[in-house]
Amino acid sequence: MIAWASPLAQYRAHEDAIRAALTRVLESGVYVLGSEVETFERSFAEYCRATDAVGVGSGTDALILALRALGIGPGDEIITVSHTAVATVAAVLATGATPVLVDVDPTYYTLDPSGIEAVLTPRSKAVIAVHLYGQAADMDAINTVARRHGLAVLEDCAQAAGGRYRERRIGNVGDIACFSFYPTKNLGAIGDGGMVVTSDANLAERVRRLRQYGWDEARTSREPGLNSRLDPLQAAILHVKLPKLDADNARRAAIAERYHRGLVGLPLTLPARRKDTSHAYHLYVVSCLERDGLMAHLAEQKIGSAVHYPIPVHCQGGYAERVIVPKSGLPVTTQLADRILTLPIYPELGDDDVDRVIASVRGYYPG
Repeated sequence: MIAWASPLAQYRAHEDAIRAALTRVLESGVYVLGSEVETFERSFAEYCRATDAVGVGSGTDALILALRALGIGPGDEIITVSHTAVATVAAVLATGATPVLVDVDPTYYTLDPSGIEAVLTPRSKAVIAVHLYGQAADMDAINTVARRHGLAVLEDCAQAAGGRYRERRIGNVGDIACFSFYPTKNLGAIGDGGMVVTSDANLAERVRRLRQYGWDEARTSREPGLNSRLDPLQAAILHVKLPKLDADNARRAAIAERYHRGLVGLPLTLPARRKDTSHAYHLYVVSCLERDGLMAHLAEQKIGSAVHYPIPVHCQGGYAERVIVPKSGLPVTTQLADRILTLPIYPELGDDDVDRVIASVRGYYPG
């Protein structure tokens, strides 16, 4: 069986270093925050070319805490997309704010900047730009509109660790950025974890307080906060894997290029890469009219695939009545949900397996 993602293969690729890191933490006797977390925070901030990184319990918590640090709360409106992991929208609701959802563009599947101004109100406070599948959003255009209207820009980098937008690392293009270290991510933990990255010292300090009940250095709460701290075991694992991230992403890009060459000419829309960006290829997502049939065919061939995402957030029962959608609807988002399919991609996937996936996809189509 070829899985569409394999955290186990990633663990085995780094097994010795991970075991040594875990032993170091266990022997230290420090099991909450401490030097392991601080060291990884510094390394990750440097990697992103930012001044500060704050480790938290998950990517969702990173979004909630970043929004809170920006002063977002009840009565505010946050502009983002429906074609994303539910966590993006769930985080907005967790602050008491209202998600205002705009469509994605039909080429790169990221937030369409042309839709922002149409949904602005006096309550609009920020834009969450999701770097989807590893592809950077159109940050120049998003930042331009946001600055014109006094909106903060939050980057949702959960799927794009190691990617670049022009000369800058993803995570250092907006005001504040959020990363997930969920096991399937390009930089994955063995469990949950997240990071908030910013070059605004005031925002960083507020996130540090908010992740521990709102405590200051004297453990006095200036405001209500959460209990959301990156575990030192996870920090140690992530720290030993971070130096390998660029090489892992290069392997992902090589697999993507192999798919590009092998699948060209089929009735599929292959992933597009935005000019002057470095796609992190967290996922390799194609679009086709016969998605369900192709997915079933791959399953018969013992090849895993997935759909990211089958139901847009604004169509899900728990969210439909809690979000705002333009009167024109979200036509691109709606269409994509019926057509997209994720093919296997992860650094440990061998060329023979990639070729097997290509052959299976080609075998589905006559001629």
